[in-house]
Amino acid sequence: MVKCSATFVGCFVSSFVFFCILLCETGAQSTVPWYENLPAVAMDYKVHIDPGKEDCYFQYVNPGATFYVSFQVVRGGDGMAGFAVRHPSGQIVHPYQWKPNSEYQDQTSTGGYYSVCIDNQFSRFAGKLVNIYITVVRYDMWEKYTKEIDELNMNMENFTNTIVTVDRNINDILQYQHHSRAREAWDFNLLQDNNTYVVRWSIIQIIVIMATTAVQVYFVRKLFDIKTGSSRSRI
Repeated sequence: MVKCSATFVGCFVSSFVFFCILLCETGAQSTVPWYENLPAVAMDYKVHIDPGKEDCYFQYVNPGATFYVSFQVVRGGDGMAGFAVRHPSGQIVHPYQWKPNSEYQDQTSTGGYYSVCIDNQFSRFAGKLVNIYITVVRYDMWEKYTKEIDELNMNMENFTNTIVTVDRNINDILQYQHHSRAREAWDFNLLQDNNTYVVRWSIIQIIVIMATTAVQVYFVRKLFDIKTGSSRSRI
């Protein structure tokens, strides 16, 4: 029983170590945020800073991108707070200043996580509502997207021209079919009229022939008709 317990503990420790290693590998793979490949990112936050506290926020910036951050105290206390920005190298690029608003911009960043800190330590009793606006712009990606959009516009123009040509051809075919149907209807009506004409005159001619035949038979029989009364008186 002790042996089984030791085995179980050993398995548990091994599983725990493997799980920790897996978490470390996953964390190492996910150090880059999901918006890394976006040409521009803009974020707007409203945060509440408690009295006598300091809050820091971290923003990843791609190498070569333009980083911009600004803050403004919306309400609370004297309407001012401390604002500082720390470079990914650890250097404070924007020292603390007690102001109602401030901003910082790095035109060409070396890349990494910037630290943006809001300090409310000088206000012991009043909290502050602060608006933070952060943008990360990659102009090289914008140029790439612009080229792709231009190519897409050219492709769309070609596609539009092709669609217009196909639509024009379809309209021509529809017009041809319409004329063909109209011609077919005209020919069909002409055939019906000719058929009616032939049938009518054929019936009339048959009636005339039958009437003529009946009259001829009648008169021929009249020629051979012998009156018996007149012949006896002559004898």
